[in-house]
Amino acid sequence: MAQRFGGPFSPGNAGASGAKPPFHNKTPARARGRVNLLFLAPFPLLVAAFTSDPAGLALKLVAFGALMLAAWLTRDGLKAEDVWMARRIARRPAIPRKMFGSVLTGAGLFLAGFAPGAGLLNPIIFGVLGTVLHAFAFGLDPMRNKGMEGVDTFQQDRVARVVDEAEKYLKDMKDAILRAGDRALETRVDAFQATARDMFRTVENDPRDLSAARKYLGVYLLGARDATIKFADIYARSRNAQARTDYLALLSDLEQNFTARTQALLLDDKSDLDVEIEVLRERLQREGLRPQATTE
Repeated sequence: MAQRFGGPFSPGNAGASGAKPPFHNKTPARARGRVNLLFLAPFPLLVAAFTSDPAGLALKLVAFGALMLAAWLTRDGLKAEDVWMARRIARRPAIPRKMFGSVLTGAGLFLAGFAPGAGLLNPIIFGVLGTVLHAFAFGLDPMRNKGMEGVDTFQQDRVARVVDEAEKYLKDMKDAILRAGDRALETRVDAFQATARDMFRTVENDPRDLSAARKYLGVYLLGARDATIKFADIYARSRNAQARTDYLALLSDLEQNFTARTQALLLDDKSDLDVEIEVLRERLQREGLRPQATTE
């Protein structure tokens, strides 16, 4: 009977090795198809621009630039919002990119519809409709911090800097492994990144864990990135099977250590909570605010 070929590190079978699925805790990117259309929509203006008089040429080229900048800002705004939504504790984006995208879309459509001597009614309608429809289609930027109540902002800023640097290491790993041209390896790296991001979220939720996790977020991820870059260069040239086996073993070791450290951080957090609860109960008992347990 025919049997589908697969192994512990085959795509779709990450769980066989205890690894997390590559899309663990990830959500589908939202509205990315519509953003791509925003980059295509302004190009008819180029055709119209070079068939217009000099004034029309200038207006349409400026309108084209405004619409392309709006598309770029909208795409970056959606990425920033995805990051904000993925984290339990997050600051609002510093720049409201989607809102600027809405305004620039309206400005671009206003300029595209403007013609000297033809009145302002039509371009104003185009501009207002463009701004409103863009805001309706892509929404507004997050306007508040999330989960920041009672959080030491200094410690949270320290965590944010470390996590941002760790995310750069993961991105470099992903970019490097793509050069190897092996889909199973890409899936395996994605699974390791999901495990690493579990630690990121744990540290973000309790910045006191940063000291215990700093080596993992810095030294170990830096080493993993460098090893991935070297392996990808070797494997892309020679398809060395032993190098592939050694690299997969390294990812498994790293994953096990990251998982163990994350679990230890969670246990420490639970122990701290138990201590605080017990101390509070003792204080309430001493002050007579907590009733004594009665026995019959």
